[in-house]
Amino acid sequence: MAMSEFSAAIQQVATERGIPIESVLESVESALATAYKKDRKEAGETVELEEITVDLDSNTGEVKILKDNEDVTPSGFGRIAAQTAKQVILQKIRETEKEVIKSEFETQIGEITTGIVFRMEKGMVTLDLGKNRTQGVMPKGEQVPTESYRTAQRLKVLIKDIRESPRGTEIVVSRSDPLFVSKLFEQEVPEIASGVVKIEAIAREAGSRTKMAVSSSDEKVDPVGSCVGQKGVRVQSIISELFGEKIDIVLFSSITEKFIASSLSPAKVTEVALDKEEMRATVMVPEDQQSLAIGKEGQNARLANKLTRWKIDIKGATGVFSSEDAVFGGATKEASEKIAGVWDKVIAKVAKEAEKEAEAKAEKKKEETPEEEVVVEEKPKEEIVEDTKSDEEEEVKDLPEVSEEK
Repeated sequence: MAMSEFSAAIQQVATERGIPIESVLESVESALATAYKKDRKEAGETVELEEITVDLDSNTGEVKILKDNEDVTPSGFGRIAAQTAKQVILQKIRETEKEVIKSEFETQIGEITTGIVFRMEKGMVTLDLGKNRTQGVMPKGEQVPTESYRTAQRLKVLIKDIRESPRGTEIVVSRSDPLFVSKLFEQEVPEIASGVVKIEAIAREAGSRTKMAVSSSDEKVDPVGSCVGQKGVRVQSIISELFGEKIDIVLFSSITEKFIASSLSPAKVTEVALDKEEMRATVMVPEDQQSLAIGKEGQNARLANKLTRWKIDIKGATGVFSSEDAVFGGATKEASEKIAGVWDKVIAKVAKEAEKEAEAKAEKKKEETPEEEVVVEEKPKEEIVEDTKSDEEEEVKDLPEVSEEK
């Protein structure tokens, strides 16, 4: 192989794979040593790799096999040796490539990167992350159920993990992880990036709603206002990236009662009672605020439970709702007869009896006032008679006049 051809080939491999030239040359030397050992074994000679040294000229591509500082390169280092060297070279390059990917992306786990969708099959989305032809895979569980992806679509994703697979080293990325939303806010809100505003807790049902609690280390900085931005510019930018997912931003408090009350926003809470042993909070809300506190299919209470890590029972005039009994996508089977959650059976029974009592009172009242019913029935008859009279008068007026002269 001529000098220019050998140098160009090594340079190309190193550039395409994104690995150092020195590493490629080491792989070539290791492969040639293995090929020489195999060649000698076929000739009936036993050689240990420690006994030989491969002298490879990186400019000319000339190879010498040295043993005890003597050139023992066999004449016609053979086609078999070349094929063996090729296989080992490819293997070494793959291993080196894995190490490069690991070393580069291990420090980026938990950070956001941008990728382009180039393949979708069997529920798996593969993205080109653009660095040394690195591919990122987004399994079904890391995708947002309400999102649809297409080829050549540019997406922001969270680097979640690096794992080994039969296809090599894979970079696992996610769009459904709550940390993805946190990192989007970190990119969009300078106060979070600088550390003045801190995201204390976050709960998410990907594709539907996210609830986030924030605090500020500076009394002059409003943490909620900083995240929302002027006229909602900052939060709207993030909502657009999440394809319309709703975001609730609430104020964090070190006082548990205040934090729990805040977590049920936009509902107004009147009282919070804590059972610290069971980590359970009983929350009182006005009757007109109960549906807001529970949320559609129990979602608001469910997110508040995840955000505060407290079991929350919401009490109102109509009944009792427990966040424990709300599951993702709706209420439990036992709660299917109501809006959401498990309602207090005793209160439901009392409400039913009160309804029957009200019906009985209304029926009794009707029986006690029969004259009003008669008046109501006769009224339309009088109107009919009057209408009939007026019609007869009109007919008389329309008759021709008769002369009285004979």
